[in-house]
Amino acid sequence: METQKTALVLGATGGIGGAIATALLRHGWHVRGMARDPGAAGRAGARIDWVEGDAMRRDDVVGAAGGASVVVHAVNPPNYMNWDSLVLPMIDNTIAAARAAGGARVVLPGTIYNFDPAATPVITSDAPQRPKSRKGAIRVALEERLAEAAPDVPSLILRAGDFFGPGVRSSWFAQAMVAPGKPVRRIVNPARGPGHSWAYLPDLAETFARLLNDPARLSPFERLQFEGLHDEDGTRMVEAIRRAAGRDVPAYAFPWWLMRLASPFGGFMREAAEIAPYWRHPMRLDNTRLVALLGAEPRTPLVDAVRASLSDMGCLPDAGQQALGKAPA
Repeated sequence: METQKTALVLGATGGIGGAIATALLRHGWHVRGMARDPGAAGRAGARIDWVEGDAMRRDDVVGAAGGASVVVHAVNPPNYMNWDSLVLPMIDNTIAAARAAGGARVVLPGTIYNFDPAATPVITSDAPQRPKSRKGAIRVALEERLAEAAPDVPSLILRAGDFFGPGVRSSWFAQAMVAPGKPVRRIVNPARGPGHSWAYLPDLAETFARLLNDPARLSPFERLQFEGLHDEDGTRMVEAIRRAAGRDVPAYAFPWWLMRLASPFGGFMREAAEIAPYWRHPMRLDNTRLVALLGAEPRTPLVDAVRASLSDMGCLPDAGQQALGKAPA
């Protein structure tokens, strides 16, 4: 087994972690995953070499990272709870494990919540990070940890918009826009204006794999943007869902007013109210550096991506017959 082709994926049972693991396997990597229940995880990802461990226990992460040249940090607190107390200790454990492995590169799926959407219409690698939410501030601190660890521990941050795609269950597409397991009868559109950014997960995962296949071209602290779908007028995703469903499905506005009204009670309502500005102000991710590294950003045609997503969710009549394993072009 070649050390330089071994990756530890933390969070491989989740949407983004699982997609990155699949893409790395397709590119010939040996992929190791860490889970509290390796037996259950193995039934979902049979080709992954599963080891038992918890991302909150440093010794577990250090042991799992032995011999790896890449550590993918795609893990979040269970049910996205206790961010204040769990997120930074987890990245500290990952950095310690990468250092113990001889300077493995830490790979982080980045978010747009590090930025003030009203002041950042275009996100570049050096755009000022002035978050407006609690989670955004934690994400800034997380990235600062990686910057401080370089060059001894190199890192790759690839920032993207809202995820959608096969296997993505916790997303605005799957939880708000359409109802999983049912034919598409209505679309709830969260867009409050133009310029929202979406990331089709198979394309994003393929991008990670292609970047990691040529690490010599990456800087010790590499921060890139994945443009994905930039919905210029706020209607392209709705129209793509209609085309994939094959009929003119009615669309309704998401009840942001209700999120603001109920936000003092906490839970989803408060979380939604905090990120409402990201749906109000246009933000585009500048992928100039990414294109310079890869030549082009992997991009599945939007309607094909939406059709695969709806099929995986059980929202199309022929859902069981869609081919979802095709690699992005």
